[in-house]
Amino acid sequence: MSKRVAFLFPGQASQKVGMGRDLVDAFPEAAAVFEAAREVLGFDLPKLCFEGPMDELTETRNAQPAILLHSLAVATVLRERLGGFVPEFVAGHSLGEFSATAAVGSLSADDALRVVRRRGELMWDAGQKVPGTMAAVMGLDPAAIAGALEGVDAGRVVLANLNSTAQSVISGDVEAVEAAIEPLKAAGARRVMPLNVSGAFHSPLMEVVQGDFARFLEDISFADPGAQVVKNVTAKPCRSGDELREGFVEQLVSPVRWHESVAWMVDEGVSTFVEVGPGSVLTTMGARSFPNAEFIATSDVEGTEKVLALLRERG
Repeated sequence: MSKRVAFLFPGQASQKVGMGRDLVDAFPEAAAVFEAAREVLGFDLPKLCFEGPMDELTETRNAQPAILLHSLAVATVLRERLGGFVPEFVAGHSLGEFSATAAVGSLSADDALRVVRRRGELMWDAGQKVPGTMAAVMGLDPAAIAGALEGVDAGRVVLANLNSTAQSVISGDVEAVEAAIEPLKAAGARRVMPLNVSGAFHSPLMEVVQGDFARFLEDISFADPGAQVVKNVTAKPCRSGDELREGFVEQLVSPVRWHESVAWMVDEGVSTFVEVGPGSVLTTMGARSFPNAEFIATSDVEGTEKVLALLRERG
């Protein structure tokens, strides 16, 4: 490829009823990925993706493998129809980091499904043991958000997702997140929007299940990836399977440094970012933050065909 390309993989909240049905109908490679998931997980995840209901699909334990399944189906189509093409860089938003790791050969597709299913179960369990919530903060940079949070004494509340210079997510105890709303608005936030989540993801409240997840990952094989995986925790790349495993454990309680991750790839000369999976959240966010780079979504057949044509042309 004459221009540097990175694949981006979306995280939770990108799920929707009907996801992947058109891909399965259009691409035999995608159909094979979806079909394999039934046996791996022991229940009909493809049917849940195609038919819902939405409330069941949105459950953390289901949404995470569903989004990963869609992402891996698209990634498989792109790889096989582009003669084994793997981009130089990949990154995934929270859950999406598992999709990215599987897409470049560090995790098998079967293991990736098992891992994110267990991750979703544990994250839901953490929310039951230590109730927490999250809220999106618009129109305020991360440094100003951190400053506003310092004055909140109603419990633990931290920056969880640093998505862009103008959009972040806070996470923590229910009372602390609620208490942070007014200080954030006083600091200049345009809007603070509570999120419908089952727990305080990417915060210290997830420590109650961190050990269980680490033990689960001990039995999972991680090969060194076939591309540079830009990690959420550090916003820097790694090429070691062991480092990826360790990062996934740390990721549970650490912020997703997404804006920094994309900025690092831009500085490395990446000019085209392909969002591999359902929705277009990362494409929309990236286009606003990095107007000189190209962002393309592959959430449906049309988007996937567009990316195939583009990368073939640049061959």
